[in-house]
Amino acid sequence: MKKYPVTKPYFSQEEKDLISNALDSGWVAQGPNVTEFEKQTAYHEGINEGVATTSCTTALHLAMVTEGLSNGMDAIAPAFTFVATTNAIVATGATPILVDIHRDTFNIDTDKLNELIEKQYVQENGKLKNKNTGNTLWGIVPVHEFGLCCDIYKVNMLAEKYNLKVVEDAACALGAKIGETHQGAFGNISCVSFHPRKSITTGEGGMVFTDDAKLAKRMRELRTHGSTVSADARDKGKGFLLPEFNEAGFNYRMTDVQGAMGLAQVKKLDYIIEEKRKGANNYNRLIASKLPEFITPIEPKGYFHTYQSYVCMLNDDVLNLPDLQVGGDYRNILLQKLEDKGIATRQGTHAVHMLGYYKNKFGYKSEDYPNAYACDHLSITLPLYVGMTEDDQEYIVDTIRNTIDEM
Repeated sequence: MKKYPVTKPYFSQEEKDLISNALDSGWVAQGPNVTEFEKQTAYHEGINEGVATTSCTTALHLAMVTEGLSNGMDAIAPAFTFVATTNAIVATGATPILVDIHRDTFNIDTDKLNELIEKQYVQENGKLKNKNTGNTLWGIVPVHEFGLCCDIYKVNMLAEKYNLKVVEDAACALGAKIGETHQGAFGNISCVSFHPRKSITTGEGGMVFTDDAKLAKRMRELRTHGSTVSADARDKGKGFLLPEFNEAGFNYRMTDVQGAMGLAQVKKLDYIIEEKRKGANNYNRLIASKLPEFITPIEPKGYFHTYQSYVCMLNDDVLNLPDLQVGGDYRNILLQKLEDKGIATRQGTHAVHMLGYYKNKFGYKSEDYPNAYACDHLSITLPLYVGMTEDDQEYIVDTIRNTIDEM
């Protein structure tokens, strides 16, 4: 039986060689490889500064703390996103406030964002205050979901209108663009992930992008417990003296072994994205001709989708699904049958308001964010990675067709 993972990293001998060099050097904690990886990745995205971290979650937390998010504040995030987005907000002591998404792009609905701000907040002494809790609205954490940028220009316009901060969760979106502008170059801090499901990987890992050198300097200090001098800088000077620590920080440092892997991976980024875009186009063609039960992902005009994940929606009209609960059950049975046939699939991501912690703490109901709830129940991620052939994709689509016919 053929087996297809939902994704797999693309490696060559170069990763092995650079990792071996890092091991041979004896310098395996954060050091020169991480510094060079930061420079090359930021350069690729057209951004001045990159600050490597242990994950995108810690990148988000670091960015939020640096931008002043803390207890007594609210931060707005989309209701359909991986839980790391809202968990990072919670880690600062702030409160996540959810807003619904568009079903076709999976990204934040900026009209609903504006409605939420107008309805739930009131101006007091130049700040927006939550009418129910008194919390100050700090800002917005939009997500570029699955490799497609959200309508970040509209988000920025609303942020300017209401004097709010913006930190972009671009975990899935390294290399994504609107026009010729990469994620991270829209005037805000952005954070990406190097988890193995992402376009390039360092095992675990993340990075914060910014054009603000002062913000980057502070983030580099905070990621090293608040140290005013990095370890590699100390090594070049009086390494026997410990640096000054003027504030309590964190240990969010990427290892130099990971940095070495990243240096090899970032060289492959454009090729990986090109191959995934070809695969996505092929899926679009096959599904259009064979699977009317599926709605394929869209790429709005002027946008550049990296297809970190190829996420479809079940067409509830074609399937005559009476409600989303039935649709979710149908989707789960289909995914299990495909798993049994050697084809790994996944739910796109989850509706945060239906996860135990958030549902129990805030009393959310499924209908509070209907599009997020629909995407939670009807989304399907198909296998897509470098090395897949058109024959592989045709086999996958034909297997789905046959499985649906058997159900």
